[in-house]
Amino acid sequence: MNPLRVGVVGAGRVGAVLAAALRSAGHSIVAVAGESDASRARIAALLPGVPVEKPTAVARACDLLLLTVPDDMLGNVVQTMTDAGAIRPGMYVAHTSGRHGLAILAPAAAIGAHTMAVHPAMTFSGTSVDLARLSGCVFGLTAATPADRAFAEGLVRDLGGNPMWVPEEMRTLYHAGLAHGANHLVTLVTEAMEILAAAGATDPAGTLRPLLTAALDNALDHGDAALTGPIVRGDAGTVAAHLDDIRTNAPQTLASYVSMARATLDRAVSDGRLLPIRALKIKNLLDEADRAAVQPLPRPIHVWNQ
Repeated sequence: MNPLRVGVVGAGRVGAVLAAALRSAGHSIVAVAGESDASRARIAALLPGVPVEKPTAVARACDLLLLTVPDDMLGNVVQTMTDAGAIRPGMYVAHTSGRHGLAILAPAAAIGAHTMAVHPAMTFSGTSVDLARLSGCVFGLTAATPADRAFAEGLVRDLGGNPMWVPEEMRTLYHAGLAHGANHLVTLVTEAMEILAAAGATDPAGTLRPLLTAALDNALDHGDAALTGPIVRGDAGTVAAHLDDIRTNAPQTLASYVSMARATLDRAVSDGRLLPIRALKIKNLLDEADRAAVQPLPRPIHVWNQ
């Protein structure tokens, strides 16, 4: 792709990293907007020398405007800059929201801007560590015309990623799949560390890392066939013991344990790996745990060994 003048509105974890990657690919980052102390620190670290401007000034200075603001702010930002005349016909306007597609950019499209959704399916720290992670990262793309699609694909190639086209009407579902897998995984792993800490583990993260790495790889490669453990085996006694000890020692994790156990139970029955009579015993235990649920104790705070 020919070198572009790129402006970035929103120097959060995503925006600063993508801008740095585009700069490394030969594009010029002409200006960036970011007001918080954290944003200014990211700009200084990842984009040294790039001017910090107001959003409208950023838009007026660039050929490609990259909007990396939170989902709930995106519509207002687009409308405000369009009304101010900062977004102009013929320029490219791309956002990085997973949830939104082209509809949120309608004010820009109405005046003749080229609009597209370019969402990296990746979690970001907002540091240089993220740059290497972009290699092979899938980007969920939505664009309206063949020319815009070609532009979006070229942009992803310059970022080192792989394009995946997402229909406009499926953007929210696409994003829900990513959030369910990544965001809820963080909650699940954190709660598992809390349970291990309550059991006396001095390094919960180190204890879980090899197990979870293997489980994740197996799940991605084999799906439900990767399921192991007491529920798939029908070990109702073990599940009952888990519930009792969790309720006593880590009650803040009980609700999610029961919820995930139900989902696992359903999947184990559906694929024929668990006999219905054994599944019923475990279901009754989970129902009893729900009925006996009490208000969770305050969440304990742990410092994990990294």
